[in-house]
Amino acid sequence: MEKRILVAVDDSVYSIRAIEYAAIMASLMKDIRFLVFKGQPTISEHLIKDSHLDKKARAILSSLITKNREDAERVLEDCKNMMVSRGIDENAIETFTLPRIMGTAKDILNVARQKACDAILLGRRGLSKIGETFSSSVSTTVIENSTMLPVWAVCGHVTSEKIVLAIDGSASSLRAVDHLCFMLEGNTDITITLLHVTPKLRDFCPIDFDKESDVEDIIIHGDKQCVENFFSHAKKRFEKAGISKEQLNIKRVPSVISVSKTIINEIKEGGYGTLVVGRSGLNESFFLGSVSSYCLNNISDCAICIVP
Repeated sequence: MEKRILVAVDDSVYSIRAIEYAAIMASLMKDIRFLVFKGQPTISEHLIKDSHLDKKARAILSSLITKNREDAERVLEDCKNMMVSRGIDENAIETFTLPRIMGTAKDILNVARQKACDAILLGRRGLSKIGETFSSSVSTTVIENSTMLPVWAVCGHVTSEKIVLAIDGSASSLRAVDHLCFMLEGNTDITITLLHVTPKLRDFCPIDFDKESDVEDIIIHGDKQCVENFFSHAKKRFEKAGISKEQLNIKRVPSVISVSKTIINEIKEGGYGTLVVGRSGLNESFFLGSVSSYCLNNISDCAICIVP
């Protein structure tokens, strides 16, 4: 089944990082199609109003519209050439641009929905020369408001093809499994690490309980049962996607400082290039869970896929 990925770009180095990562995705995923999108800058409402009455304003408006479109097309052509030079089939790349309507983040989400995309890919942290931002706030806005589509945010220069899926036994983690199964379906060569960080009492509650309290033992025991059941379901879903249990590396590590920091440490020590994580975690009341939020803001030279 074809995977349709919206690649949101501008003319910054951070979009180049996303393009580089797209080549990694293409090497790992079958039947993938990239829809490369560049939004055009906002045009002043005053100029638009004046153009209805003033001939000179109409000429300026027309010239500005043409310039914005041509600049966007130039960026898109450069991006396409970079993708092809990195081994992506030219026929698997579609480029398009539109004037900005609701703002950078909302336009990205709207286009992804209109184009029936399966995920969004973008570079994180940066400011382009013409003022379009792919800053932390834009990527976070895309992630927080993407209630259906997973977002792959590329943070830095990614070279490793190693993938780690952080799980906690939640429904969001199971959706992350399903998305990864869909994206990697039929890949018989890849090895995926399923990482579970065993939580401590402090990961649930900041209250300093008596050290002899058995609350932590109860939490750990319940967590173990939950995760064992989760691993069993996850293996079945991967096998259905053509990924054998021999390709899955199950790793359990204790929470050292916190679950979030332990995941970041594991990524660095294991040399992973991609982290896949559910957005909300066990507590569905969090819109952007504390773990996924911390990883998004602190990860480096790695892509993070956050699944809603």
